[in-house]
Amino acid sequence: MLSASNINLYYGASHTLRGVSLTAKKGTVTCLLGRNGVGKTSLLRALFGLQPIRTGRIDWEGEDLTRRAPHDRARHGMALVPQGREIFARLTVGENLETGYAALKRSDRNVPDEIFELFPVLKSMLGRRGGDLSGGQQQQLAIGRALVTRPRLLVLDEPTEGIQPSIIKDIGNVIRRLRDRGDMAILLVEQYYDFAHELADEILVMDRGEVVLSGTRDALDEDDVRRYLTV
Repeated sequence: MLSASNINLYYGASHTLRGVSLTAKKGTVTCLLGRNGVGKTSLLRALFGLQPIRTGRIDWEGEDLTRRAPHDRARHGMALVPQGREIFARLTVGENLETGYAALKRSDRNVPDEIFELFPVLKSMLGRRGGDLSGGQQQQLAIGRALVTRPRLLVLDEPTEGIQPSIIKDIGNVIRRLRDRGDMAILLVEQYYDFAHELADEILVMDRGEVVLSGTRDALDEDDVRRYLTV
């Protein structure tokens, strides 16, 4: 289980995260919802050690990772699919997937066949440059690259952003399949309520750097949640 407790994060004098806590359990999808600018990506940066926190604690699989370096967290089975995908445009699809090897022991450095089962389009495009792919194909590549690391925690930062509906449906099916394996915790960060509600077991809603609503998918009132998502 991932457990983040009482996370406080500052950018200079700006208090960006205010006592944020969350958990994400294996075999479940935990969804973090909120408008732009409420602190969702800052929380992910804190979880992965990309931004130091002022106070709080981050545990993964019972081990305190609060002060560990980002590469060490990756080696502990944490993987992030960043907002905007951040694939390498000049590298081929195959080379992009191989960048996931950095977190692996030499004996594990291969691309699992499951990735091509989940995203068949990637197998037919291994020699194409990442920058030549459509937005939806790049998103599939970004998720595939994360899965190369054999994560036990998969974090997806707004995977539906700028993606055509057919690919959104495919990504949703992949998330369900990974959840149902039971050996992976999935943290999904979204603004798109319908997509999140369909997949989530647990939902947290952020506003102004704080968690303002949390509960199971069925326990939360839809109108209350949507009120924090509208501009």
